[in-house]
Amino acid sequence: MAFKLKTSQQTEEIFNRIEASERLPWPTLMRLALSLSIRQGSLMELELYLDNMGRELNRQTITGDADTLYKCLIELQEGRHISDEEYFPTYVKAHLDRGARLLEQEKKYSRDLLVHLTELNKSI
Repeated sequence: MAFKLKTSQQTEEIFNRIEASERLPWPTLMRLALSLSIRQGSLMELELYLDNMGRELNRQTITGDADTLYKCLIELQEGRHISDEEYFPTYVKAHLDRGARLLEQEKKYSRDLLVHLTELNKSI
């Protein structure tokens, strides 16, 4: 069972920019990114294999006490059981990478990122 993963370089750069501008710590950014990506739906095959040139992260730092919840949500989106070996690092990394890009897009359209994110579902 894996306990560490490396983000893509792009994800590291996005999180560093948002951390500096919004003063949000990496664990918060990672959980926001995971949530945005899972909300987006199933991953495409090519999203599972982006580069591993970014920051090395610990599983506990990424998912915390909600590890089982994230795994269940990803399984629901994928419509199938995902083994622990697939879930971490493959699916978590892919959702982190896609979620970082989504988070960056949301930041572009907001004055206050956290307020904007809390308003997302109200328009659905």
